[in-house]
Amino acid sequence: MRILLTGKSGQVGSELNKILTQFGEVIATGRKEMNLADPSQIQRVVQQIKPELIINAGAYTAVDKAESDQELAKAVNAVAPKILAEEAKNNDALLIHYSTDYSYNGKMNHRPYLESDSPAPNSVYGETKLQGDQAIEESGVSHLIFRTGWVYSKRGKSFLNTILKLAKEKNELRVVNDQTGTPTWCRSIAEATCKAIQNLIEKREGSLSKTAANISGVYHMTCQGETNWHRFAQTILELSCPENRSKLFAIPTSEYSTPVIRPNYSVLSNTKLKKYFGIQLPHWEHALKQCLSDIT
Repeated sequence: MRILLTGKSGQVGSELNKILTQFGEVIATGRKEMNLADPSQIQRVVQQIKPELIINAGAYTAVDKAESDQELAKAVNAVAPKILAEEAKNNDALLIHYSTDYSYNGKMNHRPYLESDSPAPNSVYGETKLQGDQAIEESGVSHLIFRTGWVYSKRGKSFLNTILKLAKEKNELRVVNDQTGTPTWCRSIAEATCKAIQNLIEKREGSLSKTAANISGVYHMTCQGETNWHRFAQTILELSCPENRSKLFAIPTSEYSTPVIRPNYSVLSNTKLKKYFGIQLPHWEHALKQCLSDIT
């Protein structure tokens, strides 16, 4: 199988790039190989590669910056998925795409969000990501949209690395405690994605696209459990540097001003993912322990 992977340097993309080879030839692209802000380049690359599977792990993820950089955010998050969907359909390819908990407004306070709940983004980032999801759905291509949230990595810019860095530099850390979600390790997402692909291969009838046609749609994909950013930071410090002397203070969101209103509650139910694919990601604390102990 020939697989086209976008966002090869991103959190999820870099993990996928390591393990997708079990399914065949992987052509991994970043901005240099295929700029997601350039529709003609996307079309040209897909037509040259002729993949059976396209995995779009690329996105514009600078949530606050997107408010003032709306054109680029829309190009990468909304237009690029539309073009990929059209090209995937023309090539009878399956499209796997990643979405975000920012698709919801965060006002749910009595249960985790279901895929059937109505999206209502609070931000340009969330709105453009939702537009990308909708464009894929409207294209008629066979697709799996994996909606995740609070993604972190041991490398690059992430909440995990920010806390570890600040703990070395500051005596006091202030982290909000009134936003609830589920920290999700990027490797957990990559591994779950590969399990879903393997599931389709085992049930394969004709092309992978045809096999997935009847189960196309949005699936939530996060680790299990829930917490808030303060508790997440506390757990990071307890597991990684118990000798750390920094004091960690809990503060309300009102004391931490940002251009974008973050969802107060963005826990996602993974029931549908388990029902259709038999997949359940690990509890967020277990995944964090694995991440911190990983030496690769």
